[in-house]
Amino acid sequence: MPTDVTISDVSGQTPFNVYICNTGYTTCVYINTITSGDFPYTFEVPSLFTTAINFSLRVVDDNSCEINEVIYV
Repeated sequence: MPTDVTISDVSGQTPFNVYICNTGYTTCVYINTITSGDFPYTFEVPSLFTTAINFSLRVVDDNSCEINEVIYV
């Protein structure tokens, strides 16, 4: 069963690059580049992470500032 993630809002300098990573951040999959006009933004977690019990959402803004959050499934 697919898992969807919704990003409600992010503060920082647009655009934002969105990634899903393992919790050690050794494997990351690029999802999309979004702007503040795209919120709320929903995407399906890549199949690489569908069996994981948790993964990390990484958002990088245009100033290379990173926002990281672990998501538990």
